[in-house]
Amino acid sequence: MGRRAIIMDRDGTVCEEVGYVNHVDRVRLLPRSAAAIHAANEAGFQTVVVTNQAGVARGYFAEVLVDEVHDRVRELLAEHGARLDGIYYCPHHPEVGAPTYRKACTCRKPSPGMLERARDEMGIELSASYMIGDSVKDIEAGHRAGTTNVLVLTGYGKGELEYQSHAWPVQPDHVAADLLAAVTWILERETSQ
Repeated sequence: MGRRAIIMDRDGTVCEEVGYVNHVDRVRLLPRSAAAIHAANEAGFQTVVVTNQAGVARGYFAEVLVDEVHDRVRELLAEHGARLDGIYYCPHHPEVGAPTYRKACTCRKPSPGMLERARDEMGIELSASYMIGDSVKDIEAGHRAGTTNVLVLTGYGKGELEYQSHAWPVQPDHVAADLLAAVTWILERETSQ
């Protein structure tokens, strides 16, 4: 069996949702994210971020900024003794952008491509792993990849749950207040199995 992972959306789940992060100064961790990721690290889970970054396709920022933002996220987490083992992003959009970025790809959530790439590159067993996010797109990507899925009420989560969940193609396996509550639920679930 491969490694277990806790796979997370970035904006609204690990970091504050601020719209398009077009400068590193806009990167802020949500209050309990570092503690959540540290707990996952300590429990032996691989920790992975998967994030749609269509701002690249839209021309709002270059891919180099995405890398700089991810370096900053890693720095902020490291200040609290937490680490990410992998970060994957999708720069595409199906309808806008330069031809390089304008395409219906398999990596843009709700497609499971980023999770599958993490599986292939990091040796992750998706059926023994978890996807946490603040959007039905995150939950659907996890569902398609075969993970257990947790919706957090940070970012867009609370609004999506209250006003749109009746029309979702899939439902989360669990709903948690934030990333730390989600990781706590996962660790308790793993202990009881």
